[in-house]
Order: sequence, then structure tokens, then C-alpha cells
Amino acid sequence: MPWVLFYLVDFILPVYLLNIMLSLHSSSSDRWLKQVESNLDEILIDHAHCEKKAAGTAMNFIFAYVDNLELCREMTEIVNEELEHFHMVIDILHRRKIEFRRIRPSSYGRKLNDLVRRGEPERAIDRMLVACLIEARSCERFDFLRKYMDGKDQELSDFYGSLFESEARHHTTYVRMAKFFGSDDEVKQRLNELSEIEAEIIEIGDDLPRMHS
Repeated sequence: MPWVLFYLVDFILPVYLLNIMLSLHSSSSDRWLKQVESNLDEILIDHAHCEKKAAGTAMNFIFAYVDNLELCREMTEIVNEELEHFHMVIDILHRRKIEFRRIRPSSYGRKLNDLVRRGEPERAIDRMLVACLIEARSCERFDFLRKYMDGKDQELSDFYGSLFESEARHHTTYVRMAKFFGSDDEVKQRLNELSEIEAEIIEIGDDLPRMHS
């Protein structure tokens, strides 16, 4: 199926509904699909780095909020899952004879983290919600890749389908953890504000072919 037809028929409506669940204000564009088509090896390498960084983010929360036992337990689960995903991507790279190497990250994560307010508890709320939006965008793009690779590269289609549930769960966990530091209404309002800006960041995109470019 031509990518334009795929994008219109198999992507827009399902992802619109998914984005409501994930609190995203936009869907990935055909610009990113073109990057995937032309630079799949780099997308996969970046994915491995993303899983490693996601584990590090959750570990940092354990150090930052060590007095919150429930949060630490939830973050431990995320650390374990993200490291498992990291190893899974490394295995895919190995099977495809793609060298795992350092690459320059996209500006996506930095731009989101620049939005984190100073001072607690606002800082804690924002850190959790930024993490939740990164997980949500990853979840949306994994679903995108699952559908797009179906029938073309079944290994990747099945792989990204297998990651979908955990990424969606991580998104939900981070929203719930943010509510340790603020009311439901405060968290909901701030998530909406950050999601609007996240949509602008992802729309501008990045010239580098990355999972969040």
C-alpha cells in the first residue's frame, strides 16, 4: 500500500482515538514516516538509546523521591521493563548486523525538560508529566510502526506490538505518580498545557531521523 494511502486510511482515525487515551494533542506526521522509510537503522539505534534513557529517568526518580515507597516500587518496575526492552532492541540490532553506537539525540527530550518548573512540588509534577508524555509519544509511534511494518517486516511489526501495552501503562503510572504532588485538577491542567507544547515540538520535528524526531 502506498504510504500516503496507508497514512490516510489505516492511521489517522485509530491514532486519533489512541491519542485521546494518551493525552496527546497531535498525531505523528507523514514527515516522520519518510524518515523511518529512509533511515530505519538509525531509528532502531535511537530506540535502544531511548530505552536506556527511560530506565535512567525512572532510576533518577527513585533517588529524588526516596521517601515515597509506592513511587519507588513503581519506578523499580519501570526500570526493569525499560532495561528489558533495551536488551530486546540490542538483540534486533545484532541479528540485523547493525552496530549499536553513540548517535546525537534529537532535541525532543531537551525541549520538554526545559519546560519543568523550578521549586517543589511543581518540579515533581512536571518531571512526572514530561516522562508520561515521552512514554505516550513512544506508545503512539510504536503503534504506528506495528501497523506500518505489518506484512513488510513482521519481526518489527510483532516487536512493536509487544511493547505497546507496557508503554501505555508507563504513561498511566507517571500521571498517577504526579498526583502524589498535586491535586487531580492541577495535574490534569498541567498535563494539558504540556501536551499542547509537546504537539508543537513534535510538529517542528528534527532533521535527525530519531524515534522522537
